[in-house]
Amino acid sequence: MDLHELTVSEAGKRIRKREISPVELTRALLAHIATVDASIQAWETVDEAGALAAARRREAELGSGGFVPGLLHGIPFGIKDIYHTAGLRTTAGFPVYADFVPSADAASVSRLRQAGGIILGKTVTTQFAFIDPARTRNPWRLDRTPGGSSSGSGAAVAARMVPGALGTQTAGSLLRPAAFCGVVGFKPSYGRISLTGVFPLSWSLDHAGFIVRTVEDAALLLQALAGLGEHAGTVTSSVDAFWPIAAMRDQLPKLILLLDFLDRATPEVRDHVVRVANTFRNAGALVEERSLPWDLAVALAVHRIIMEVEMAAVHAQTLANHLDAYAPLLRSYVRVGQLVPGHAYIKAQRLRRRLRAATETMMGNGNVLLLPTVSSVAPTLETTGDSSFQSPWSLLGLPSISLPSGRDSDGLPFAIQLVAPFQSDRRLLEVARWCEARLEPLPSPLSDQGDSSR
Repeated sequence: MDLHELTVSEAGKRIRKREISPVELTRALLAHIATVDASIQAWETVDEAGALAAARRREAELGSGGFVPGLLHGIPFGIKDIYHTAGLRTTAGFPVYADFVPSADAASVSRLRQAGGIILGKTVTTQFAFIDPARTRNPWRLDRTPGGSSSGSGAAVAARMVPGALGTQTAGSLLRPAAFCGVVGFKPSYGRISLTGVFPLSWSLDHAGFIVRTVEDAALLLQALAGLGEHAGTVTSSVDAFWPIAAMRDQLPKLILLLDFLDRATPEVRDHVVRVANTFRNAGALVEERSLPWDLAVALAVHRIIMEVEMAAVHAQTLANHLDAYAPLLRSYVRVGQLVPGHAYIKAQRLRRRLRAATETMMGNGNVLLLPTVSSVAPTLETTGDSSFQSPWSLLGLPSISLPSGRDSDGLPFAIQLVAPFQSDRRLLEVARWCEARLEPLPSPLSDQGDSSR
């Protein structure tokens, strides 16, 4: 296997066994980026010198007597370009910030480094992580969107330019790119991973998360970034302290297949998810079909009102000073948010609490929701896709994960989404691991010969 094909967990195991070095892995990824990124355009900044210098330090640390490697030791990562990175420019996709270089890391970037991770560079984001399409292309088909707003993170991980990348989600900005690009996207419970040092879009909706290629990778990153396993204020970053995926409970999951989303999906997506649900049922899972305990249109309206008002507050001064630099959809949402009356925002927040309570009651003891991640396969480049299948879980702050689950007749990825109760992130990963083991893994999109647009 070529080094750039390694997942986070595979790379970590080989580095700790001294089968490969951090420098070898970093050089292999940089060479692969140089070969493929001209057409995909997943990277805003590639920090070749900084990444290689960090890789040499990680390699030297492995030779130090008594050194205990962290969970992510020697593994390179991409960072969505709204996370502050000390000494490395952070543009947020906004022309005014083209030369902005933070003096300190975002909290989650700092945790990544503490766990031994290497910053390979900054991945392309849509402007301020909103929905105006960025320049990045989908590695499965260059005439299709990779999704947004974590466009570069999804495309870079799918195209094997990096084994994992940080992203954010306010509506569907992690799971949608993961679904369209055929990789794993994880959005933890609200507040699980710190957003300190990340450009905000909507304070009460923003989630930090990541895109990887396996559920085991997701478990590693969650522990590293969320500080799970902390004791007495210190971070337990040793791989020996990690709750390994192999030790997770392998009990049969209880799944609720949500019919509301099947009804809103394209026929091909709907039929695919029904087949996947039957596969899980035949493997022993309890799969129950149900409808939502609330009106999906109401939840989407509540999400939009909260997002618009908070976006207006975030961007009021910057919009006034740099109106012409704003992308058109972002500008229009901010302006609408400035017109929403305060009582509408308060009512939306009250409805939000009711929706979450009703959802938690429906999920009961140990149930996990099953639905399509997206309503269709990746559409064309004038859009980043439909966020209505992901935004309810951002609104409610519930952990969610997208798993690649197959391909359509044109070779584009399908994906399923799993959602668990608040703060049940570990249980969600356990169920996702069980489901992943019963899904056919996808090849690299760059190995697919059926795409004439490349």
